[in-house]
Amino acid sequence: MTGAGPIEPPLSAFTFPDARSWGPDDCVAVGGDLAPGTLLRAYRSGLFPMNLPDGRLAWWSPAQRGILPLDGLRVTRSTRRSIRRYDVTVDGAFEAVVEGCADPQRSNGWITDDIVQAYVEMHELGWAHSVEAWMGAELVGGFYGVAIGGAFFGESMFHSRPDASKVALVRFVDAFAGSGGVLLDVQWATDHLVSLGAIEMPRDEYLVALAAAISAPAPNLWPR
Repeated sequence: MTGAGPIEPPLSAFTFPDARSWGPDDCVAVGGDLAPGTLLRAYRSGLFPMNLPDGRLAWWSPAQRGILPLDGLRVTRSTRRSIRRYDVTVDGAFEAVVEGCADPQRSNGWITDDIVQAYVEMHELGWAHSVEAWMGAELVGGFYGVAIGGAFFGESMFHSRPDASKVALVRFVDAFAGSGGVLLDVQWATDHLVSLGAIEMPRDEYLVALAAAISAPAPNLWPR
């Protein structure tokens, strides 16, 4: 259920380059901060944050954007069998999910302490959400992201039991699509996400789809 909805933070002190000036590279800008107002301006502009290898904060808009069509999720026989194994919740353990995604033992880790703190603050304002998979009282998988209007921007997922994060995704996609969700953004169409049904969308087309999605009513999914 929803309450009053997310809280709009103070405007960012930073602006981003006009989309018409973005070149073919996925990295569009460097610098700024992770304040809620900056993050919201970024997502509404088609950008998301991720540090460069040298530690500088950078803003990304892939030339080929990964999206997961809401009618295109691929559910394997193994995942279908696993659905009965796990309970799935929304916003039941946001910080624990982000920490699971930020586990330093994971390969190619990119979620810094600053990013964890920034998204916890976004969650407290009602913009960032998590979806959890549980086995009894044990958190065994999930993912988190940012919701604006009818768009959900997936950030990262983790699992400690087979298919746990996939079950969370299946349940989420069903609920998101069924309650009016429009766009599920997954940033890059990695091999893993392609196996789940993700496709690539050229940046110009994505920005048009994004504008329509964030203007749509928010799905009735997020507890407040």
